Amino acid sequence: MTPRPKTLTLILAGGKGERLGPLTVHRAKPAVHFGGIYRIIDFAVSNCINSGLTRVLVPVQYRSRSLNTHVRDGLARYFNPTRGEFIEALPPQQRQGESWYTGTADAVYQNLFAVRDEGPELVVVLAGDHIYKMDYRHMIDFHIAKGADVTCGAVEVPRAEASGFGVLAVDESDSIVEFQEKPKDPKPIPGAPQTCLASMGIYVFKAETLYALLEADAADPASRHDFGKDILPGLVGSKPLYAFRFVDENKKARKYWRDVGTIDAFFEANMDLIGVDPLLNLYDPAWPILTRPMQKPPPKFVFDAPEDNRVGMATDSIVSPGCIVSGARVRRSVLSPGCRLHSWALVEDSILFDDVTIGRRASVRRAIIDKGVHIPEGASIGYDLDADRARFTVTAAGIVVIPKGAVL
Repeated sequence: MTPRPKTLTLILAGGKGERLGPLTVHRAKPAVHFGGIYRIIDFAVSNCINSGLTRVLVPVQYRSRSLNTHVRDGLARYFNPTRGEFIEALPPQQRQGESWYTGTADAVYQNLFAVRDEGPELVVVLAGDHIYKMDYRHMIDFHIAKGADVTCGAVEVPRAEASGFGVLAVDESDSIVEFQEKPKDPKPIPGAPQTCLASMGIYVFKAETLYALLEADAADPASRHDFGKDILPGLVGSKPLYAFRFVDENKKARKYWRDVGTIDAFFEANMDLIGVDPLLNLYDPAWPILTRPMQKPPPKFVFDAPEDNRVGMATDSIVSPGCIVSGARVRRSVLSPGCRLHSWALVEDSILFDDVTIGRRASVRRAIIDKGVHIPEGASIGYDLDADRARFTVTAAGIVVIPKGAVL
């Protein structure tokens, strides 16, 4: 087998994630809790590890402390420094004359010194805030076989839905002929008139090409310094530029890739985990999703007094370590570590972050409750949306979001 070129991976994790509203007030978007025990960034990092890409830099910026801690104390243990493996969070350097990151390309440009220090031949650039499983080696092999300067990851989407994405228009060889940003009339894949290719925000660059592109872009005062909006559209027709069609490791009939950039999308992605046959499979030992280990006891369910309607139970749900469901009922929900649910409480179609407490006889439905919040005895969340809207964020889909530090 021909050895792969020396590769360095950058996972961009510095954005504010403003569309996630109250969930990103205290943390960066990639550090938001997901699926009980995970953080969003765990999916990109696990994909790297499972793909054998073990030289990883993580440029951070906004509210980065919890993300830095998660990388340092959790994810770094899966990398072996004696073999040259590492994952390193890079804080903004703010060299003279530079601002905070102004776009995805600027985030890489301001860290070019660290990239060059590693001497890569190829650079893989990933977003740290998407949920999916992918072996990046397939994309790298495609990039090499095509002789590409840049390869963009793309997922097939129905043409009727493509106007919500950045669309990659390609020819019969998957060479990119146009970038369309949320187009009203998206161009379909040749031979598949009802299907388009949406950009995944995943790129493979020849290192020297990347350096030249970023330096030229940094000198352009009119640029927004974004890969998808500025740099890559300008390459069409001038350099070998290809789209790689997403190969899913989720092993389902339909490919799974989620941009959890809004509260409703984040909620739906969590709900994708709890079905009898979940859309996203977390239980495949061949493709583990890795996270920070925790020292917590197993979840516990206590009381079985149906005559008094005091039964500790959970159905169609994920219940994490350290949780105690004490005479409460849980349906179609995700409970993160350390939650406490007390007698006669009811939680339905909801996501509880770490250490949430639900008091006796409280009822919660279609809600996201952030870390450490206490729902008092008898409280009702998600039943009167007008009343909830007066105190909390309520999305267009009717999801109530109770932020960290809220006092009810």
